[in-house]
This record gives sequence, structure tokens and C-alpha cells, in this order.
Amino acid sequence: MLEKLPEALGHALRDRRAGLDHLVFNRCGLRAGHGTLQVSSLAFADHAEIPARYTADGEGESPPLQWLGVPAGAASLVLVVEDADAPTSEPLVHAIVVDIPPEDGALHEGALQSPGHDGDEVHAGRNSYLRAGWIPPDPPPGHGTHRYAFQLFALAAGEAFSSKPGRDEVAAAIRARAVASGLLIGTYHRPDGSIRAGEPKAATAPLVR
Repeated sequence: MLEKLPEALGHALRDRRAGLDHLVFNRCGLRAGHGTLQVSSLAFADHAEIPARYTADGEGESPPLQWLGVPAGAASLVLVVEDADAPTSEPLVHAIVVDIPPEDGALHEGALQSPGHDGDEVHAGRNSYLRAGWIPPDPPPGHGTHRYAFQLFALAAGEAFSSKPGRDEVAAAIRARAVASGLLIGTYHRPDGSIRAGEPKAATAPLVR
């Protein structure tokens, strides 16, 4: 939907960004001494551009992710994907997945539900459209490069998550139970305000939490 905004508005909002400091990764007060997860993708390198096929300008499927280094004592993993450069007070939540098996592993391409794709049977939380699944990157035209943070956390055992947990519930669990964390950042921008016709678009205006 954001590709329909006038490019002039994107330029006007260019300096309004949620910021990296507001990512869950940087707000949860992770304890010193916890482990590091190695998060990567076969589709893009850290701080490199996300291919258009995983965005609103392409098929819109979720990208593949891999990780290593899960501590032996972890009970589960949690994935939170946020847009640090959304022109909002807090990052836009593109996906939440909880109860991922506690081991080195992966989510394959299209594992998360997205417009036109069913995805796998994962325990997905609420994104900023208040839906369970993947919001494809869709930055406003003319707003510049957006950074999409794929944040993975290994959690110790604890209280079960609700059926569709939001960012606040997940962040509370991370603050209380995180034993390791990792971060992968992919970028995307729409510099000229164009979008190819006939491709999938989000149908609902974003809401925070």
C-alpha cells in the first residue's frame, strides 16, 4: 500500500524514522554474557539489499533464514522482523514467530504466510497489520533506504505464548528469558516511486502493535 504514496511525501518524511535504537534487539536490556546466534540468509548478505522477489515489488514471500550457535539450554527460538526506518514512532513489525525448535536450523523461503501464500504451520504472532504472517517490505517512494532487522532470540523455558502474541508480549519474554541473540539486517528502497503493475500489494494500512 505504501507504494501508492506520493513520492513528494516520501521525501518530506525522509528524516522521520523509528531508528535502530527502538528495535526489540536494542530495547530488551539483554544481560551481559548471553550467547551469540549467527543469523544469515541464502538470499542476501548482512546489510545488503533484499531481492525484490521477497518484497511488495515481487512475489512477496518471506526470505530464507538460517542460524547457528543455539545454546544447549535453550527451550525455543523467537524471530522478530522490524523495519527500523518506518516513518513511525516505533519500527514496523513485519513478522513474529515463536516456539521455533531449539536447535540450529532454518526457515525456508515462503515459510511465513503472506499475501497469496499460505506458508508453513509455524506459531506466528501479530505483525503491524494485526495479522499473523509476513508483511513484504514496502517502503514509501522517495523515503530512501529502509533497514529490515531479522532478530533471533534463544529463550530458556517459561510461560507459554498466547495464540497470536504481539511485540509487547514477545519483548517481555525476551527480557525475562533470552539466553542468546543474533541479528541480520537486509535493506530495500524504492528510489523513483515506481512499482511494476499487477504485483501483490498490502491491502490494509499499518497499525503499530
